[in-house]
Amino acid sequence: MNIRSAFRNIWLGENILYALVWAAIYLIPFMNAHLMSEDAIDFGKVIISWAKITPYFFIFLAHNYLLLPLLLRNRYGWYTILLLALVATVFGTIEVLDFRYWQSNVDLRDKASLTELAWYWNVLFGILMAGANSMIKLYYRTILTEQQMAKLQKENIATQMEYLKYQINPHFLMNTLNNIHAMIDLDSEVAKQNVMELSHMLRHILYDSSEQYTTLDKEVEFLDNYIKLMKIRYIDEVSIELNAPDMAICRRVKLPPLLLIVLVENAFKHGISYSHKSFIRISISVDHGELSCVVANSRHNNDNSKTERSGIGLNNITKRLEILFGEHYSLTTDTTDSKVYIVELVIPLTDK
Repeated sequence: MNIRSAFRNIWLGENILYALVWAAIYLIPFMNAHLMSEDAIDFGKVIISWAKITPYFFIFLAHNYLLLPLLLRNRYGWYTILLLALVATVFGTIEVLDFRYWQSNVDLRDKASLTELAWYWNVLFGILMAGANSMIKLYYRTILTEQQMAKLQKENIATQMEYLKYQINPHFLMNTLNNIHAMIDLDSEVAKQNVMELSHMLRHILYDSSEQYTTLDKEVEFLDNYIKLMKIRYIDEVSIELNAPDMAICRRVKLPPLLLIVLVENAFKHGISYSHKSFIRISISVDHGELSCVVANSRHNNDNSKTERSGIGLNNITKRLEILFGEHYSLTTDTTDSKVYIVELVIPLTDK
């Protein structure tokens, strides 16, 4: 629902409420006649009652459509002055013209009218009615504002999600293309296979991840292709393991796209050393309605600053997790072992 449609619906609902209230008020004389067991409705009495109700209705119309816009624009001074002037003018005019001659018959006054009030009571009730009108208007305006804020927040979240979703290191693509280019001269068949793996990854990023949810098997395949391409850069001293549930199980599990890759990319970025033996172990499991992903990577004595920066690398996934799951997720790190850095993500599974 767009903002214009929401405004139209709020305006319609508000005015239907006003119409029902005033219809009920104008029907009171008929109800009085019925409750007093009169044989027939005396329309003379009804007209007298309507004549006494109409000044309030006039004040309502002027207040709702002419004065309230001033209040909504925070013109409190002008609003107060004009409201007092409106109520005083209406009931002052009625007092001067002495409309009470409509009730010269005492029986008519007792059976068909609302109440016989002095002018100052009429002024007071007129102001109270304007106050009630203001509260109703502000209530509906609050509903409209909340709907607008909810829509803007939803659009903002969607924008954030799209931005965070595609925050895979851009250097990865450039480095991979350079590696493939170098591999063409060394082993053209391997280079062709790498191009296919890269195309599968890009297809997943561009198409599969455009949906709100994807299946775990596609995410695992994406991780596997990512790992194969990253291995081009590293020597055999790097050990990389990926353990995931059976593909039949993965096809039934749904999760937000490009969620796990951040953990894996973070491990490659901060856990690999060209001068020391390194490892990355990725373990994905599904149990008790939750998906768990544990990524462990090697730490090196001179890589303390990199390990600290690895926390910065998790900021994007933390923001996405807060948007997607609120407080219903767990993202923990374990650095008790000076040689190993472990991060574990646990998210609830969805039936969508």
